Amino acid sequence: MAENEFPKLSRKEFKVLELLIAKGEMFGLEMVESSEGELKRGTIYVTLQRMGDKGYIESREEPRPLPEVGIPRRKYCATGLGERVFQTNLKALEFFNSDFALGGI
Repeated sequence: MAENEFPKLSRKEFKVLELLIAKGEMFGLEMVESSEGELKRGTIYVTLQRMGDKGYIESREEPRPLPEVGIPRRKYCATGLGERVFQTNLKALEFFNSDFALGGI
């Protein structure tokens, strides 16, 4: 992203950050379940990987409690950058949905 480029979020990225900021650390499938149909099982991990590459989220491995077996699951959280990008996008949405943006002022 160029230095002065506005950091736009996709709908999925916006929803992921909204959930993580509101609820704290979450597993990918928890986000799917909490998203009221906005996030899908088949795309959540691609979205999370892309957001991690951008620096908007971080993850850590969560070991499975015994006697469960399998690979460790990952818990995700928003970074400071992710929170700032979310707030910036939220303010832009509020502005463009306001009376001012609609020509009311």
